[in-house]
Amino acid sequence: MLQTVEQETGASPQWSVIWLHGLGADGHDFAPIVPELVRPHWPALRFVFPHAPVRPITINNGVPMRGWYDIVGMDFRSRADMAGVRESVAQLDVLIAREIERGIAADHIFLAGFSQGGAVILSAALERTAPLAGLIALSTYLPDAEAARRVDGAVDVPVFMAHGSGDPVIPLAVAEHSAQVLRTLGLSLQWQRYPMAHQVCAEEIQALGDWLQERLGAA
Repeated sequence: MLQTVEQETGASPQWSVIWLHGLGADGHDFAPIVPELVRPHWPALRFVFPHAPVRPITINNGVPMRGWYDIVGMDFRSRADMAGVRESVAQLDVLIAREIERGIAADHIFLAGFSQGGAVILSAALERTAPLAGLIALSTYLPDAEAARRVDGAVDVPVFMAHGSGDPVIPLAVAEHSAQVLRTLGLSLQWQRYPMAHQVCAEEIQALGDWLQERLGAA
């Protein structure tokens, strides 16, 4: 099982957020967002921030770093090593199973990811046949979007997807195309764009908090 950084916002949490970082970062990267995002009246949540394995990244001259999959080229239609994506989806499934074992209902588990981490959770959603509370996909895209299909019995899951209009790493058009593919495949998706680069911003955190509040309040 992947090593993780964890934060709980209260005693005996009944909700979990499993949050995957971007390339070259680690599980500590998004931990500081918790106090900015969480609102005082929300039920207790457990945030789980796993560390990706260290692997050589082809596009970075083979330098080893934490990554959820190898990036083999510049073309977004074929840049993701899909075997690595599938491996990370399987590791994510183990983390989901652990949260269920710890008493969190499957439909109280959110999956979140930034950049590479977001690509993994979007891929996972297409294969998921058990419930989830929702997906949070930030500054990311759907790998191999042209071949993307949902498995038989895939669950409907709400998606919050946000991107920077000036993102130099994943162009806005790539993310917008991914959002359209996901909608075509039947996912309920809220799309947000912000005047920023490959990052998060205060307005995005506020909108994500509003989206989460709707999900938490509906339970």
